[in-house]
Amino acid sequence: MTWTLVVPLKPLSRAKSRLAGATAYAPLPELALAFAQDTVRAALECRVVRGVVVVTDDALAAGELRALGARPVPDLPGDGLNAALAHGAAAARAVEPGTAVAALNADLPALRPAELERVLNTASGFSRAFLPDAAEIGTTVLTALPRATLSPAFGGPSRARHRASGAVELPVAEVSSVRQDVDTPEDLRAALALGVGGFTSALLAGSLPGPGR
Repeated sequence: MTWTLVVPLKPLSRAKSRLAGATAYAPLPELALAFAQDTVRAALECRVVRGVVVVTDDALAAGELRALGARPVPDLPGDGLNAALAHGAAAARAVEPGTAVAALNADLPALRPAELERVLNTASGFSRAFLPDAAEIGTTVLTALPRATLSPAFGGPSRARHRASGAVELPVAEVSSVRQDVDTPEDLRAALALGVGGFTSALLAGSLPGPGR
C-alpha cells in the first residue's frame, strides 16, 4: 500500500515559540522551516509514500517545500490544526480518490525513511491507526485507509483522544525518529542525539548551547 501524507505547518512567524532561547543564532522561523524541510524530504524518500501535501498559508514555506517535491495547499479553513489536516486529506483524495492518507507532524527533523516505512506498513493493517510521540502524550502520525475518514484530534493529550476515537495504537517498536517531534529544548537535544537532517544540522551548526546553559 502507498500513502499520501498530510503535513500541517503554521505561519513560520508563529512557529516553535517554546524553543525561544534554545539556540544562540537560529531564529525560530528558520528553525521551524528547517524542521519541515527535513521532515518532508525524508517522507518523500520513503518507498511507500506517493506524495506529500503541505497545508500552510506561509508563502516562503510553501515555496521551499514545493521545491522538495511536496504539494502545498492553503489553509482555507483557517480554523486550527485539525481542520487543516482534514482539509489536506480532502485535497489529497480530490487528486487521488483511492489513496490512504496519513497526517504527519512537521517537526520531525530526525525522521528516517525506513522507520516511517515500517510505521506505514504496520498501519496498512488497520482502518485508522496512530503513533504516539516520544513523550507518550501526543501523536506524530495518524493514518486512515482509503475508505476511512482521517478524523484528526491533535493537540495536547491526543494519544488518548485518538485511542478513544477508535484508532489503533500502532504496535511498532524502534521507530524513535518518527516519534521524536520537537517542541522544547529537551526535545531538540533528543532529536540531535538521533541525528537530524541536513537542513536542521546546517542551521544549528555551532549555535546550540551546551547542557545547563
